[in-house]
Amino acid sequence: MTKEYSVIGKSQVKVDALEKVLGTTKFAADYNLPDMLYGGVFRSTVAHATINSLKLEKAKALGGVEAVLDFHDIPGKNRFGIIIKDEPCLVDDKIRRYGDALAVVAARSPEILEAALALIEVDYNEIEPIFTFERALAADAPIIHGTTNIHQVKHLVCGDVDAAFERSDIIIENTYSTHRLSHMFIEPDAGIAYYDDEGLMTVVASTQNPHYDRNEVASLLGLPYNQVRVIQAATGGGFGGKLDISVQCHCALLTYHTRKPVKIVRSRSESTMVSSKRHPMIIKAKTGASRDGMLMALEVQMTGDTGAYASYGPAVITRAMAHCTGPYNIPNVRADATFVYTNNPMGGAFRGFGVPQVAVCHEGQMNQLARALSIDPIEIRIKNAHQIGSKLPTGQILENSVGFIETLEKARAKAEDVL
Repeated sequence: MTKEYSVIGKSQVKVDALEKVLGTTKFAADYNLPDMLYGGVFRSTVAHATINSLKLEKAKALGGVEAVLDFHDIPGKNRFGIIIKDEPCLVDDKIRRYGDALAVVAARSPEILEAALALIEVDYNEIEPIFTFERALAADAPIIHGTTNIHQVKHLVCGDVDAAFERSDIIIENTYSTHRLSHMFIEPDAGIAYYDDEGLMTVVASTQNPHYDRNEVASLLGLPYNQVRVIQAATGGGFGGKLDISVQCHCALLTYHTRKPVKIVRSRSESTMVSSKRHPMIIKAKTGASRDGMLMALEVQMTGDTGAYASYGPAVITRAMAHCTGPYNIPNVRADATFVYTNNPMGGAFRGFGVPQVAVCHEGQMNQLARALSIDPIEIRIKNAHQIGSKLPTGQILENSVGFIETLEKARAKAEDVL
């Protein structure tokens, strides 16, 4: 019996296609309102420090400046974060990364804004910055948050790993490293805050998380959720990099105090400086297999740098752990992962949440095994591939839609066609 669908199997016009082609799409930076002010952020130029003094008087005295604010001007909670609330809107205790926000300014023109920001003076009491995983764990290292630089620790154990290695005919051991990467979305972070006709604090922003943003703005301003509205503008790329708070809280705080619309558009350099990055990781792997290429055991040790703030770090370490075996049946697994805080840029969501990093490891191990056993690299993958009914080390049973073998076979056929 043939079903008639309204969309599936039919050619459809993308709802925003015409505006994109004509160049009339309205992105966050394109919003302008009457009596609008231009907002900007005064940021730290050191990675780890306390503040001896922050002098705002000259900026406040400049003509055309309508607000210069620091953490004392926050009416609600000065902490936000997608999972752990550890990042200040404006620094109140100490600086934890280069580019931390110390003050915000609202002015009547971009030129006045830049002049005001240049008039702010800060005196730092610098602390040794922590830039490596090893230094973060040293006994005498300065502590970035709380009482330890350890951000998260995860463990996964399945089967009898030691016994499986003893039975293995071949063992491959390697260390893999992946580096920190920055999103380069076409549209830098931008947004505008204003009070609408009903008196609601409204923020229009380039964001992937308007519902989370609403909660963070309300918490910052000490307002109930139903007094804040966040609207996602057409967003020129995000890929995880616009899940965290960017300009939303700063715009809203300036509007709260001036009662006027305030727009902030980050420069490319500012956006790159403070937006979240892909977590750099070092992965040590030990894989055991039989002579015919059947996987028997895997031992993995992962270390990662979540930077100055948690962002999506707890999700990244969890998913990296859960996916460390890749799409392969490995009956005996022992995995340990440790993420630390450093004074590096913040690690967050970035196209895969830790899975691309561990893919470098498990695919590298499969290639090494294939080479050592003189087995075709696609054959050894098919031999160990997940299928319907496979059980993962986490205990999950794959009940449907497991297309890995079919994908490998079609990839091989295509490769043979073009070679």
